[in-house]
Amino acid sequence: MKNTKRLVPALFLIAAVFSLGADWQQFRGTNGNGVAEAVKLPTDWDESLAWKAALPGRGPSSPIVVGDRVFVTSSAGVKQDRLHVLCFNASTGSRIWHRQFWATGRTFCHPTSAVAAPTPASDGKRIFAFYSSNDLVCLDLEGNLQWYRGLARERPRAGNDIGMASSPLVVGDVVVVQVECQGDPFAMAIDRVTGKTRWTVKRRPMANWSSPILFRRGDDNLVLLQSPWGITAHEASTGRELWSHEASCGSVASAVVYGSTVYVPVNGITALNTESKSKNGVSVAWNENRLQPSGASPTVHRGKIFAISRAGVLACGELATKKVAWQVRLKGHHYASPIGVGDKILTVSDKGNIAVVGLGDEGKVETTHELGERVITTPAVASDGIYIRSDQHLWKFKSSDN
Repeated sequence: MKNTKRLVPALFLIAAVFSLGADWQQFRGTNGNGVAEAVKLPTDWDESLAWKAALPGRGPSSPIVVGDRVFVTSSAGVKQDRLHVLCFNASTGSRIWHRQFWATGRTFCHPTSAVAAPTPASDGKRIFAFYSSNDLVCLDLEGNLQWYRGLARERPRAGNDIGMASSPLVVGDVVVVQVECQGDPFAMAIDRVTGKTRWTVKRRPMANWSSPILFRRGDDNLVLLQSPWGITAHEASTGRELWSHEASCGSVASAVVYGSTVYVPVNGITALNTESKSKNGVSVAWNENRLQPSGASPTVHRGKIFAISRAGVLACGELATKKVAWQVRLKGHHYASPIGVGDKILTVSDKGNIAVVGLGDEGKVETTHELGERVITTPAVASDGIYIRSDQHLWKFKSSDN
């Protein structure tokens, strides 16, 4: 236990270094950990509203922030077959450009979702917009088309009648997509410059909506693929499988990495030690079934892990003690993942209820705000503010330092 207590502050410093960037370039941030360490949340949300921009169609995808621009996707039309990518000025909310494409794959989705469910990703120079139709669009920051992959034409059976939602992951020289369904499931790495396939791995035929996860191991970049039957680690450059762990993982909430440990939605939360001396190279470190992520992915922040249950209860677990420290009930159901922002946790319910929870010993809700619109997307938190995408609008709230 003494060694563990020394290790947690060190891991916190590592995580802080990876969370100081001004941008928010993909699902749950540039590093995929759902943390914005250096940002301060507003105390008065009404006074902090910078702008609100109308969006076409619908989309559960989250916004991303690259420099002074915000990017968001949506889908429209009776058949949800019109795909949109929009770029906004981060300071003013004015629209810089708007591109539209026709879907080439299946567009039927559950009523709670839409074809624009996956969150786009960026490498700082390009935008990779992925859709439930398995269309992958690459644009430069000015909106010029670089390449387009209609993956459904290459694999017509890769889809389901509920809709796909896994977000792309930019890692190294590739963008990785995880397309898992009952028909023809696969994961693919595509060269981010040329749009050509670098590697493909076959997956088991099961429906899945979780997203690929970035895992840095020394100088190597790994990709974690979570599925209902388990989780696997792959070299980002080759797709070679390095280790696997079979377990009944969640199919919506995605795992989160902290140091060398992977926290996976399995029977609550299961912590996997990736430096294990076991034959498989990975082993279970601990499990806590009172940490129950549902549609929202867990977040690790400042030596604690946070998960929101189906009942809207935010639970805080201490990594050092491996025990639940506190629980607090929030309003409504949550699809948006909790975000660690400075010494707070930011949450947004499906009814647009914003709640900011302190990291103290009791889990006190410190501030709240009502958007009055449906929100099923995770916020983007950049150095200049907080971006929240509702069903009809993109909102920007200034951080307390702006």
